[in-house]
Amino acid sequence: FVCYHYIHGALFFTNIKPKFDSFVQSNKKEAYYICIVKKESLIQAFCQLGEVLRNVGENKPWDSFKIGVTQDEYDQFIKLIGTLRHHNGWFTEEMIRKAFLNLGSSLEKNKLDNWSSKYEFTEEPKTVAVIMAGNIPLVGFHDFLCVLLSGHRVMAKMSSEDDKLLPVIADFLICFYPEVAKFISFSDRNMKGFDAVIATGSNTSFVHFEQYFSKYPHIFRKNRTSVAVLDGKETEAELLALGNDVFDFFGRGCRSVSHLILPDSYNINKVFEHIVSQGAVINNKKYGNNYDYNKAVHLMNQEKLLDNNFVLLKESDTLSSPLGMLYYHFYKNTDEVDLYLQKHADAIQCHIGVNGIPFGNAQCPALNDYADNLDTMQWLNAL
Repeated sequence: FVCYHYIHGALFFTNIKPKFDSFVQSNKKEAYYICIVKKESLIQAFCQLGEVLRNVGENKPWDSFKIGVTQDEYDQFIKLIGTLRHHNGWFTEEMIRKAFLNLGSSLEKNKLDNWSSKYEFTEEPKTVAVIMAGNIPLVGFHDFLCVLLSGHRVMAKMSSEDDKLLPVIADFLICFYPEVAKFISFSDRNMKGFDAVIATGSNTSFVHFEQYFSKYPHIFRKNRTSVAVLDGKETEAELLALGNDVFDFFGRGCRSVSHLILPDSYNINKVFEHIVSQGAVINNKKYGNNYDYNKAVHLMNQEKLLDNNFVLLKESDTLSSPLGMLYYHFYKNTDEVDLYLQKHADAIQCHIGVNGIPFGNAQCPALNDYADNLDTMQWLNAL
């Protein structure tokens, strides 16, 4: 039931499925074996994709066919990355490569095996519509991965802000494992023929999701943000890493820190001093426009601000700050911190720092770091 494909210098498994329907019905044990082989083939294909993403993320030149794609395919992919800033000003080459590195680091065989082994691979695939956001490059990739590695078919509805990268990556995946082609489709208009929905968007989009898709099994996601808790004992390296948590992807991700929770009498200048290295963000026109706008509004309202010419810091207990700004407030004891985190639990994606994710790792989620803390794979298994 298994054959081998020698594609671009690499060896892959694939399934042969001529007239297996009667066999599958009469022998469930062997049918399950076929599904397991397919899952292993998918994992191998995603591992090969991870190799491509890591190499492109590190800006390495094409080396050999061991990477899994031809030099022309590799060079065309890099060329695409360089042009995306004209399509979406937020998608700079640096940020795209950073996204590739983060994703590629997860697509390693031991990580994929350990993660996926905890879940079933269905013998009865359904079509799951995945409506993706477009705030950061490939923000919907994890849902794409989950649907496929649970054995289901993915119907991707991409945001117009991020509709260039995933189709190319899907083509690579199909090249590595041709049979997966029938499990991947893209929709740019009205979606039809799906059985369940995963939809990610803004608070406004959430209302539309409920209106149009609530009759289907679904996961709906809306706006979230992240916070960092400091205790004053942070090292210089940790404070520098905090800058990445705030400014990676220009602060547009749900895992981007938009609020600092600081101990009473903390010297906020320590934060200012250690984020100076992030100052190049102001050179992005879109970010700069947000910074200028918020600065003008707050100056007209005569509100107190701290300004270092690329980000505005404002003392406020409001959870989410606008782009180009960073809110902070002080706490007297850890009970106050706990109460604040509990109060805003439904709007916080990540808690960085004290008793949370290590500084610098906000944008590096593990495979089991599910959006909104809802186990996507478990939900897919229950369909």
